[in-house]
Amino acid sequence: MTATKEKPAAPATEAAEELTDGFHLIIDALKLNGLTTIYGVPGIPITDFGRMAQASGIRVLSFRHEQNAGYAAAIAGFLTKKPGVCLTVSAPGFLNGLTALAHATTNCFPMILISGSSEREIVDLQQGDYEEMDQLAIAKPLCKAAYRILHAADIGIGIARAIRSAVSGRPGGVYLDLPAKLFGQVMNAEKGRKSLVKVIDPAPAQIPAADAVKRALDVLKSAKRPLIILGKGASYAQADDVIRSFVEKSGVPFLPMSMAKGLLPDTHPQCAGAARSTVLKDSDVVMMIGARLNWLLSHGKGKTWGDAPKKFIQIDIEPKEMDSNVEIAAPVVGDIGSCVQVMLGQMGSSWPAPPADWTGAVTAKREENVTKMAPRLMNNNVPMDYHGALGVLRTIIKERPETILVNEGANTLDLARGVIDIYKPRKRLDVGTWGVMGIGMGQAIAAAVETGNKVLAVEGDSAFGFSGMEVETICRYKLPVCVVIFNNNGIYRGTDVNKNGADPATTVFVAGARYDKMMEAFGGIGVNATSPDELKRAVSEALDSGKPTLVNAVIDPSAGSESGRIGNLNPQSALQKKK
Repeated sequence: MTATKEKPAAPATEAAEELTDGFHLIIDALKLNGLTTIYGVPGIPITDFGRMAQASGIRVLSFRHEQNAGYAAAIAGFLTKKPGVCLTVSAPGFLNGLTALAHATTNCFPMILISGSSEREIVDLQQGDYEEMDQLAIAKPLCKAAYRILHAADIGIGIARAIRSAVSGRPGGVYLDLPAKLFGQVMNAEKGRKSLVKVIDPAPAQIPAADAVKRALDVLKSAKRPLIILGKGASYAQADDVIRSFVEKSGVPFLPMSMAKGLLPDTHPQCAGAARSTVLKDSDVVMMIGARLNWLLSHGKGKTWGDAPKKFIQIDIEPKEMDSNVEIAAPVVGDIGSCVQVMLGQMGSSWPAPPADWTGAVTAKREENVTKMAPRLMNNNVPMDYHGALGVLRTIIKERPETILVNEGANTLDLARGVIDIYKPRKRLDVGTWGVMGIGMGQAIAAAVETGNKVLAVEGDSAFGFSGMEVETICRYKLPVCVVIFNNNGIYRGTDVNKNGADPATTVFVAGARYDKMMEAFGGIGVNATSPDELKRAVSEALDSGKPTLVNAVIDPSAGSESGRIGNLNPQSALQKKK
């Protein structure tokens, strides 16, 4: 029998190459840098990315509108000092998010807007792709930095650059453009892992110059009527203990801007919030810590500041901010925590107290104004006026100081800012430098998600309209948010009349609207409150239970004034003035 010759064995096949793609590299890069929450709206071309991010352990919160998701990301950046991440679809979704990105940049909140986009070769030839738009070019003027990533191997560097740009120096918004093809690009997994970048010390301390510190302290010490203004930059810095120590050691009256309220309690003996007009007008030396002399402070000029000559001390990380409106006698450039710490160390053990006649005058004026306001806050009018309703909410916040207050509107914002005391840092969030309406629901959602605290959102009925559909988002995620709508049937007031036709006046809404029914439609709790007692009961129960709640607070339609306290910014017809 003839033996058959066996064929030689085939060589062992090489192990299959491990691969990764753009989807996973973006997710891994975000997680590597501690960015584990995304706010956005799903859709082409980022739908699958959102699903994969969620499956990887990143918390992905889907909103009903990109602008609201962007406001959530912006305030998340303020609260955490890490860039808040907003994810949008291309073109229209990108444009919706862009308002929030510009808002973040204006307010110095670190935020990254990540948007899917059309392919470069189609956009550049304007060939009419789905939602075609040169998003990078549009974003650049409205944010701190803008980048586009074309290759999977560059994802690590691209995200690292976005993070560092958002938080270093003066924080702000960053745009990151991700063309659709990037997500599906494949590369070797090991090379992909090595391409990722963990950002080291993205916001390094910037120590102030010694001579600048000495100059500032000399000017402060020479003051006869000194004032410290705390801005939201001081709140963002999270240097709470050192700021409090500095203010208390100086003995100087302090005025907190709205989002700096609570760095020291509004009830602190040095707080001049209730004597704002007096201290701005009569002070001779003003130290600004994380505050800017923009429109919110009348640019440092005019009747607000009185006729007495003033010297300004300004602490800011951005040198170009100095002398932006008036001469700054003592500029101190550096991060707020470092600057205040160095100044505190240089004050010595025997810093002189401010003149007693000045501090006494401030205290007397504050107590006079508080006494004058007290009866208005205790009224039990039906229908409610702003003061009666806000007096109730003031008490509720005092009893629950950990509650985060979100506030927007015209009269609702302006009056609440002065009435509701805040006791702890970063517990008041509002419209910020731009005065943007519509931030309410996005900020409320992010505040609850990022801190775990109960949130009370106090909204004008007009302001609520910009983001009201997000009450469904609040219900869907079962967030501990109580929304109170001050419903006076319109913008400013609900009593305007159109004398020239059947249409309602431009500032008037549907009378007797029941916003509480919106919350009920999505499974939350809705309450119609017609008196201060009903309002107090409803809000207290909501905050104690942590259940999504909306309270329709019925306010007298005639209550309120044109544009709140900034009616001077609303131009009037010259002809009308002559009548």
